[in-house]
Amino acid sequence: MTTLKTILLFAFLLIVSPLIANASDPDILTDFIIPQNLTLPMINGSFFTFSGMRILFDDNGPVPDSFTAYKASASEFPALLGQSVSFAVLIFPSETVNPPHTHPRSAELLFLINGMLDVGFVDTANNLYTQTLEPGDMFVFPKGLVHFQNCKGKEPAIAMSAFGSASAGTVSIPKTVFGSGIDDEVIAKSLKTDAATVQKIKAALPPPPKKIDVRL
Repeated sequence: MTTLKTILLFAFLLIVSPLIANASDPDILTDFIIPQNLTLPMINGSFFTFSGMRILFDDNGPVPDSFTAYKASASEFPALLGQSVSFAVLIFPSETVNPPHTHPRSAELLFLINGMLDVGFVDTANNLYTQTLEPGDMFVFPKGLVHFQNCKGKEPAIAMSAFGSASAGTVSIPKTVFGSGIDDEVIAKSLKTDAATVQKIKAALPPPPKKIDVRL
């Protein structure tokens, strides 16, 4: 556990610092943004502290049985508003996948801590770039491009991702295409199939990946 804590700390400093310097969120004209429900006299060190990741070091904490993302974005950690950075820890039980998705407002820099992970993205010319990562490897998913992660081995994988936006956003391709209410006929014509097949795909899709939002 001590080794894991050391790796997490080192990796956090390594991957977050460059993103702060090269972020894409608009610059702010104040030191930080105060939420509407607070005033400056109410702000103290607790406002700039996020404890949601403590669960990762709790021996009695939950053990995910499906892909799970522990997020620290502006939604969970309001102090990040205007700071152009956010963070996530990704837990992949064996044989689980983070389905194809995009982050419209930021690139993603992933650092693999444990296990093996197949990753890849598709560029705007429809070229696929893939790599099998080992612990200690990093991989960048360019801003806005469709990408995925796949844990194929028997050992769980643990990764950390940093983003150059306080709210990178996530657009899941399966959820967007089959779970957003787009008419079956539109999907069927787009995929050169029929509405019955589209309905079968919808029925067979698993529930969306778990997202752990822990607020202060």
